[in-house]
Amino acid sequence: MALIDEVKNYLDITWTTDMQEEAKLTGIINRGIRTLDEKAGAALDYETDGRPKELLLEYCRFARDGTLSLFAGAYAPMIKDLIESNGGTYGI
Repeated sequence: MALIDEVKNYLDITWTTDMQEEAKLTGIINRGIRTLDEKAGAALDYETDGRPKELLLEYCRFARDGTLSLFAGAYAPMIKDLIESNGGTYGI
């Protein structure tokens, strides 16, 4: 299953999306990947189930809900683990 389809499923988007909505979701996914990769200091694997994918799905949920500013605080412990497991030091 493609990542965008997994995000749609996670966000309960059950209808057929148009090109504008697809572009919006793709942008959210790409920004989430860049954000998490930058925090971790490494390119992470978002295709297999694990912490990076879990955080990306949650990033997408917060972004779509308009509450992205709350994401880092809500997931600080998980982000800390992600950073440290990739050789970085925590500091959001």
